[in-house]
Amino acid sequence: MDRLLLMHSFVTVAQAGSFSGAAKRLGSSGSLVSRHVAELERHIGVRLVNRTARSVSLTEPGRRYAEFAARILEEIDAEDAGIAQLHDRAEGTLSIICPKWIGSLDLGDAIAAFSVAHPRIQVRFELGGMSDRTYDFLDSGFDIAFHTRDLRDSSVRLKKIASLPFVLCASKDYVDRKGPLTEPNGLAHHDCLVHVNDPVWRIGHGHASTLHKIRNVAFSSNSYIALQKAAVHGRGIALLPQRPVYDDLISGALQALLPGLSVPDRPLYAIFGPGQASPRKVTVFLDFLTMWFSDNPIPAIGR
Repeated sequence: MDRLLLMHSFVTVAQAGSFSGAAKRLGSSGSLVSRHVAELERHIGVRLVNRTARSVSLTEPGRRYAEFAARILEEIDAEDAGIAQLHDRAEGTLSIICPKWIGSLDLGDAIAAFSVAHPRIQVRFELGGMSDRTYDFLDSGFDIAFHTRDLRDSSVRLKKIASLPFVLCASKDYVDRKGPLTEPNGLAHHDCLVHVNDPVWRIGHGHASTLHKIRNVAFSSNSYIALQKAAVHGRGIALLPQRPVYDDLISGALQALLPGLSVPDRPLYAIFGPGQASPRKVTVFLDFLTMWFSDNPIPAIGR
């Protein structure tokens, strides 16, 4: 039988002075309370109460155990209350993990802004080291993970935070040297700068979109920042997140290609633990990031 239940019944008997009085406080029956105390006595191996027809008194071991059990139950109640309050307050440590390429872009700016706005939350933000298994971030002690792919996993919950625009681009020097890209199939004849996790490019939207497996890879990297630098230096055509290259597009260091066939946005998803009620720090964070991306849009380029 549940040890804490037995302890609770015994402490109530000690306070009430009778089984019937304890039963009234517990909303139970005197016979059930008596069985709880008898079970506790069998478990400990000593007699805790003296039973008479009219009253119940504690033995010497019973008085000692009643004080111990009351203290334990009070500590459990206090800890339960403290944990519940922590769950309902926007404070404590918030652990976040995401792929390197996402964290080094505007997500890093958004999380930094959140940390400034909520100083009572200590942010732990790690880039990379993510498993292919969706839920592994929970086992590793993280509260939230970010992805840009659709997930179908009932072991976690998902919230779309934003859409990340991408742009197909190259430097003017490259276009002058190699010629313009006039249609998507022309990628096969151009030098391409490819992220190692993004070897297939989708061009266009909806039914008009086409997939292109990039075979002429002139430069590859696991960093979009490195690909951006290679594109600015004229090494080839790159498919890049629009926010970090926006200034290069405005200055002319890079130019958008195939403006009539823009590439689809990538969804930015936050995934977090299952359950009906998330900790307050998690919901505050997700709401903040959703608002941050809404308040900091990137103007369209070549759309």
